Amino acid sequence: MIDDNQCIRSIALGDPEALKELYQHFGDRVYNTILSYLKNEEDAQEVLQDVFVTVHHTAGKFQFNSSVSTWIYRIAVNKSLDFIRSKHAKKRQGIFTSIYKKDSGEILYDSPNFEHPGVVLEKKEHAKFLFKAIDALSENQRTAFILTQVEGISQNEVAEIMDLTRKSVESLIQRAKANLRIELKKYYPERGK
Repeated sequence: MIDDNQCIRSIALGDPEALKELYQHFGDRVYNTILSYLKNEEDAQEVLQDVFVTVHHTAGKFQFNSSVSTWIYRIAVNKSLDFIRSKHAKKRQGIFTSIYKKDSGEILYDSPNFEHPGVVLEKKEHAKFLFKAIDALSENQRTAFILTQVEGISQNEVAEIMDLTRKSVESLIQRAKANLRIELKKYYPERGK
């Protein structure tokens, strides 16, 4: 078990081994969180690298007012949301120049069917619909839901990550679940009857 605070202090002093140790400790979990947002493994790898570059460059400014994991997840969530916004802006810009593929006439900007690599084969179809429904949530609902329900982070830590009260996070999760039920009825109209 590593001492997260000492790692940050060492990174701030320029110790590359400390950054490597922190990456090995948090990398997989942070990657999964980013992947839940971006639904593309290459994009998730790119954002993961960006997260740890940011950790490297800002370690000296870390105030230790929250846990290191909270800080890293906050960076990961913000980087993921920024990446999504940037991608949507590029899509909107590109829509005016060409919305159809020239050779086939298919729509150029269609959201892909995401298959999370951690989902077992027989559940992939259900997961695909769930991730589509999650995408329909507001940013805050999506973040609260992904961090608590997909990543298993406590509501208290999610409140710190999102800079909200625990009650606000609880409310976001309840609204996210209600909205997901509505959205999932599109894919499973026979359920709940």
